[in-house]
Amino acid sequence: MPVPSPASLTVDLEALAANYRTLERVGGAPVHPVVKADAYGLGAAACAERLMREGARTFFVARTREGEQLRAALGPDPAIYVLDGCLAGRAARLRQADLRPVVNTEAQLAEWRSAGGGRCGLQIDTGMNRLGFRPEDAPEPFEGLDLVLSHLACADEPAEPMNARQRDAFAAAAARYPDTVRSFANSGGIFLGRDYGFDASRPGICLYGGGPEGRPDARIRPVATFVAEVLQVRDVPAGESVGYSRGFVAESPRRIATVAAGYADGVLRSYSPAGQAWIDGALRPIVGRVSMDVCAVDVTGLEVAVGAPVELFGPNRMLDEAAAAAGTVAWELLTCVGARVNRRYVG
Repeated sequence: MPVPSPASLTVDLEALAANYRTLERVGGAPVHPVVKADAYGLGAAACAERLMREGARTFFVARTREGEQLRAALGPDPAIYVLDGCLAGRAARLRQADLRPVVNTEAQLAEWRSAGGGRCGLQIDTGMNRLGFRPEDAPEPFEGLDLVLSHLACADEPAEPMNARQRDAFAAAAARYPDTVRSFANSGGIFLGRDYGFDASRPGICLYGGGPEGRPDARIRPVATFVAEVLQVRDVPAGESVGYSRGFVAESPRRIATVAAGYADGVLRSYSPAGQAWIDGALRPIVGRVSMDVCAVDVTGLEVAVGAPVELFGPNRMLDEAAAAAGTVAWELLTCVGARVNRRYVG
């Protein structure tokens, strides 16, 4: 029988479903969830299965292997698109698992066709300069093409003029493919207005609890709660330090809890010195350097015992706020939660 870990990530599947419904309502278009990177670290199979109960029938992953694993978990029903496209030597695997590549180059399109082709997507680069055809280089309509998409570069900045430029460029390019599904809005794009929705949206972070503008949004429910136990509580006299390299020196007597989560678990080293954790009904600072297996929290004045739960992010320490304190974004914070952290599903 597996030994429980002192750190756990609880995934609220009902909150995930509620966010799915919110995104459909706000965007006015069907939601095609992005479940790449194991659903941003929350578990692609469990999340996709719950979203299928809400009506989702099209999913996006990044890698061929992710698609194969998702197909094995979900069975033959949903459409699964692979954003990497059809890389050299991958066509047979894609076809065997009934995966649909999102072709990004002429070489990928040739690779797919040489293997017999089939249903696929096409990505148009409307200004991000990452993946996809430039509009002037996009191919003519071809058999098997059932989806055309592009990706917003600045959707979390509603006032950025590039959003409208990309929307208009996509509308013009997609008009060349009248019999395909047009997909443009990511999580942030859904909140820019219904003229960004087209035929289907592709949200990721807002499904999993992050706000559309990189900060908490009352319309989006927290989905993931990262909790670790207190391993030890000690008194630190004034003038003594905590952790490696004397990263924190007590100016007055402090009470310090050592918590069973470090950077191997997803507590980024950059949490110091601005990080906070929720313990005993209060937000308290993470002090000193985050170690591989533990971090330290100042619990001076609180009644904290060994085994007490410490919330690194969740409903009391919002995901976006925790990410900002670490100098990063919610996407990274979720995907950095380590493999040894137990996943637990509720709802």
